[in-house]
Amino acid sequence: MLIENMKMAINSLRANKLRSILTMLGIIIGIGSVISIVSLGDTMRKVFSDIYKNVGETQAVIMLSYTVDEVRSSDSFSLDDIDKLKQIFGDRLAYIDAGSQSRVDVKIGRKKQKADLSGVDYNYETVQPVNMLSGRYLSKKDVQETRNVAMLKDSTARLFFGTENAVGKTFRAEVGGENRTFQVIGVYHRDESAIQKVLTQTNDSIGEVIIPWTILAKEGDELSMLRYFGRLGMNKSEMDQLNTEIKGYFSRTKNRNPEDWQIISLKTQMGQVDSVMAGISAAVGGIAAISLLVGGIGIMNIMLVSVTERTREIGIRKALGASTKDILIQFLTESALLSALGGLIGVLLAIGLVSLGGAIFHLQVVIKPIIIVIAVAFSAVVGVFFGLYPANRAANEDPIVALRYE
Repeated sequence: MLIENMKMAINSLRANKLRSILTMLGIIIGIGSVISIVSLGDTMRKVFSDIYKNVGETQAVIMLSYTVDEVRSSDSFSLDDIDKLKQIFGDRLAYIDAGSQSRVDVKIGRKKQKADLSGVDYNYETVQPVNMLSGRYLSKKDVQETRNVAMLKDSTARLFFGTENAVGKTFRAEVGGENRTFQVIGVYHRDESAIQKVLTQTNDSIGEVIIPWTILAKEGDELSMLRYFGRLGMNKSEMDQLNTEIKGYFSRTKNRNPEDWQIISLKTQMGQVDSVMAGISAAVGGIAAISLLVGGIGIMNIMLVSVTERTREIGIRKALGASTKDILIQFLTESALLSALGGLIGVLLAIGLVSLGGAIFHLQVVIKPIIIVIAVAFSAVVGVFFGLYPANRAANEDPIVALRYE
């Protein structure tokens, strides 16, 4: 019976091709809009998630809060504080340093370039891995002996020396009031997302250089902040607990209230950004879903017209023994099929448009299969819901009156 109703519904739609296409248009636009917006939202959430992964999901920075009125010299951090944190938190703390950075003028022969120097420890690659193209990474002795060695990003090597083959070459820079000659010991490449590439395009003229952090932070220096990474794989609750304990430690040792310290945690920021993106995606997707109601009203309208046009057909079928239920199911099948086809076309168009956009902007698009299934099923439900009244009206036609209808 179902197959027979499907055949009759298909024949009815084929008999009025243009009208059927125009009726499906509202569903096509509605479903296409919903899937496109949801997929766009999921894609952007993945992009931001990848950005945070590239800079370290468990990275955090602690400093004195800007709301503190009186700043004391004892509020500063020291190298001893770093050693004590390593002892206290053990393997829960994957990495820690002073987060030292400096923008300097670098001299390569007679040429001068701007460069950002980042001071890191020898084990920084465990939390921020890079692809070494040539040479080697910083060693423990490089850091302990404060050697004038440097690692260059591949684009920086080209900027400084016109080639990536820069291992063994030297450049000069004034760091901490001292003129130093650095020897390049390694050239690395860091994978970046499409969004990161866009954000860093304006800084192509500024070099990226990694040096031992002991050059920028010496014994006796007063450090304004500490940068650390929780154990890799820590979830948000574990990272929050670590942050709370570190804040509590410095509150005790420096005679401060916990609220006097500010911790900027990327794990927390990532959660906030993801929640905002999810909320925006859901809100805009909900607005786009309103067009489904418009499409449903269109289906109801065209089905009412179809009932009127086929009144005599309904009378003949009833006279030949068709029950009220048979007529009801026939028209419900037709409206559901009309809506489901519109939903399927909308899905295909949405996937095509989103994939095309991803290819143009070099983004890996996220299209969840469950969203497609829900969209097509929902479009069919819309067709049944809005086709219920016309189908019920057709089913309750008086066969005698229907047969007399011209």
